[in-house]
Amino acid sequence: MSSIARVILNVTFVRPEKFYISGFYNIPYTQYFYIFLCFVYVMTVIGNVFLLSVICLVRTLHSPKYMIVFNLALTDLCGSTALIPKVLDTFLFDRRYILYEACLSNMFFVLFFGSLQSWTLACLAYDRFVAICFPLRYHSIVSKKSVAVILLVIWLIILFLNAFTVGNINRLSFCGSLEVQSFYCDHGPLNRLACNDRSLNNIMAYVALILVICIPLILIVITYVFISIALSRIASKVERLRALKTCSSHIILVVTFFIPLIATNIAAVVTYLDPNIRIINTCLTHTIPSLLNPIIYSLKTEEIGLKRKCFKETDSK
Repeated sequence: MSSIARVILNVTFVRPEKFYISGFYNIPYTQYFYIFLCFVYVMTVIGNVFLLSVICLVRTLHSPKYMIVFNLALTDLCGSTALIPKVLDTFLFDRRYILYEACLSNMFFVLFFGSLQSWTLACLAYDRFVAICFPLRYHSIVSKKSVAVILLVIWLIILFLNAFTVGNINRLSFCGSLEVQSFYCDHGPLNRLACNDRSLNNIMAYVALILVICIPLILIVITYVFISIALSRIASKVERLRALKTCSSHIILVVTFFIPLIATNIAAVVTYLDPNIRIINTCLTHTIPSLLNPIIYSLKTEEIGLKRKCFKETDSK
């Protein structure tokens, strides 16, 4: 018990000096998976830094739509940086013990930027909804000021939500196992290690699930219902396909982000989920969308495609 620090405030809280991140169980050659993650991180940084640079440098991209795209690229970059380097350091260099304070910090930033990803995708759905359903009023509704206010409110609400969720870990007492059955300081596995009342933590976990996953996804589905109705009223098939094409990339990103996340959470609630399956699914859910976002959505849009072409032509001269 020498490594356990006891803090007494009316009740005895047992707070460990360190946690142990277990990672995979009895799976050979896991180092290749972590090398794959290293490749994913490098490509994520290159793609999102390029996108951020183009949006900053090209004045024609200083529009409300690309304010949201910039926010998406920034959260992708920060989210991957909060997660992958620490995962590589933990398992490739076998540094599986993490300090209590560092563990909570790691948890906060991973959850924070993951939550921002979710709501930024909802913002992009809102942008497509207004552009297709109210094309003549688009510039008056989706202005730089309105988008800035929406993004600021999202950042503040998510900051408070995740700070409160992670801060509640300090209420818990850890007097048993200190082995976190995940690949980072995941809230669920760490919360289950507590040996005192964790009902408030469980409630906050469900609240965060509803606010971060369910509500954004419901809003996205509703916007696409209205988009489908609007498209059905367009007489020209060519115009319908053209409008639908502007949404296809966003739909792919929504599917790759939300479906694995929802499947993992539902499986964890209704049945026993093998730790290895949970780790792989959660890891890919946190990392692959950040890699795909600049490729599928941003870098494939017409404006950025034209800028890339111009850059290449300038370089060739």
